[in-house]
Amino acid sequence: MWQYWKPSPGHHLLTYVMPSIGNNHIKSYEKEKASLPGVKKALGKYGPANVEDTAESGATDSKDDEDMDLFGSDEEEESEEAKRIREEHLAQYESKKARKQALVTKSSILLDVKPWDDEPDMAKLEECVRSIQADGLVWGSSKLVPVGYGIKKLQTQCVVEDDKVGTDMLEEQITAFDEYVQFMDVAAFNKI
Repeated sequence: MWQYWKPSPGHHLLTYVMPSIGNNHIKSYEKEKASLPGVKKALGKYGPANVEDTAESGATDSKDDEDMDLFGSDEEEESEEAKRIREEHLAQYESKKARKQALVTKSSILLDVKPWDDEPDMAKLEECVRSIQADGLVWGSSKLVPVGYGIKKLQTQCVVEDDKVGTDMLEEQITAFDEYVQFMDVAAFNKI
């Protein structure tokens, strides 16, 4: 075979040319194939010697399909030993689950309590806020932060158990002191 590059007509590009295989090459291959050693076998006969030829039969045994249970049927009865072992495992699991303590989620909340004006007693306001008691509520530090024009807000921190105390409950109870409190904001809310 021979190959070469030739210029394409009407273009400045080179084209790679490979001649096609003629009939004489195919005929020589067939002669060579006939002279190869070996015995011609059916397609299903290739492979290990002890294996049956399934390619020629074309049909599958329905009996084999019925015997194979891929998903484990519930029709078969469970043995007494298997029942006893399963019950023991369930009992162990339940006892372990009962001993395990539930995870208590807590949050740290920073509250801004804003008064009506600069006249309310901020010490009395802080005392009112800290008087709120609930299971799962712990009050932390507090400070007065200037807002402007002589008005200060009370900024206080508390830790709450999420399942027991919510911000809605805190807001409702703090704004109940309406002679001191104009409104309450949640400045920061962090999970612990």
